[in-house]
Amino acid sequence: MSTSLILSCVWVVVANVIAMIPSKRSHWPQAYALIAVGLPILAFVIYENGVVWGLLVLAVGLSILRWPVLYLWRWCRRQLGGG
Repeated sequence: MSTSLILSCVWVVVANVIAMIPSKRSHWPQAYALIAVGLPILAFVIYENGVVWGLLVLAVGLSILRWPVLYLWRWCRRQLGGG
């Protein structure tokens, strides 16, 4: 297993541990930190293993960070006049 895939697995474990910790702010600061750390890891996975593995890691990351992605999608639709 390559270094980038090991880092992405560690990112998934850390994200799940963060999700288990109670938070008064609904985990938004933690989500921002996970996004900031996850994007370079995603780029490293694509660089080291290719686009297919990058898409797989992206899908895993999107499933973990589904609420920020949903709010981003809604914001983009509002900005483009779609709803």
